[in-house]
Amino acid sequence: MATAFGNEKMGTVITKTELQEKIIRQPKGWIGVDWKELARYKDLLWFLTIRSIKAKYAQSILGVGWAVIQPLFSTLVYTVVFGNLARIDSNGVPYFLFSLVGLVAWTFFSNTLSDSASSLITNANLITKVYFPRLVLPLSSVFSKGVDFLISFILLVVFLVIYKLKPAPELILLPWLILILLLTSLGTGLFLSALAVQFRDIKYALTFGIQLLMYAAPVVYPTTNVPVAYQTLYALNPMVGVIEGFRAIFLGTMPFPYHWVLMGTTVAVLIFGIGIFFFKRMERTFADVA
Repeated sequence: MATAFGNEKMGTVITKTELQEKIIRQPKGWIGVDWKELARYKDLLWFLTIRSIKAKYAQSILGVGWAVIQPLFSTLVYTVVFGNLARIDSNGVPYFLFSLVGLVAWTFFSNTLSDSASSLITNANLITKVYFPRLVLPLSSVFSKGVDFLISFILLVVFLVIYKLKPAPELILLPWLILILLLTSLGTGLFLSALAVQFRDIKYALTFGIQLLMYAAPVVYPTTNVPVAYQTLYALNPMVGVIEGFRAIFLGTMPFPYHWVLMGTTVAVLIFGIGIFFFKRMERTFADVA
């Protein structure tokens, strides 16, 4: 029998049978990621990605030209310092191309890492006011940097044509290398973005941390310069397989390094898993401390 209660003067009577109860539970599935919910917010992901691109280029004089200037000028500096002055080996190819190929991959990684790591802090007002899957924020950072990667990749193709170099048949494996690059960038960015909410020092440490990480990858020097006894340990860095794979495809500096790429794939998947696991576990506290 339903029990009635309410305000008789207002003429409103509500019965218990008419009340609805909504229970919020922890999402089930792999580490609590609701992929269907994430897909429902694809419009928000698209909006944030476009907003990030416009915020970077809309009010600048050179616009997307900065996506060309950054890798080009860095390549010129490295060519003078490491190629001409330090005389670092470039595996028999012009050092300019050697460093440019490395920077195409590294610039995407470093920029994605920097932006995704600060994505929660930058959008703190949005997090505290509206509910949406927080994964959308670092994902939009990754996708927005895809434009820079595409432009710098076109720049690389232009110089390959100028130097009359043809890619190796392993060009079909390029999506594999890009996938490793994405998993590594996003996984590391997810971990650091969740950590940065708790410890704001992360934002400042990234400035020189990314610079140090660059010298732990074969951006300005070849992996062959690393002693053979340590190359396997060195290749645990996923960026080693990615960069040397790029060079093997476009410059023919060595046979395609399947063993390094396979090691990089394993580590990249592990990094992505740890990153998304840590992100989801810390997600419930974002609105409280952001």
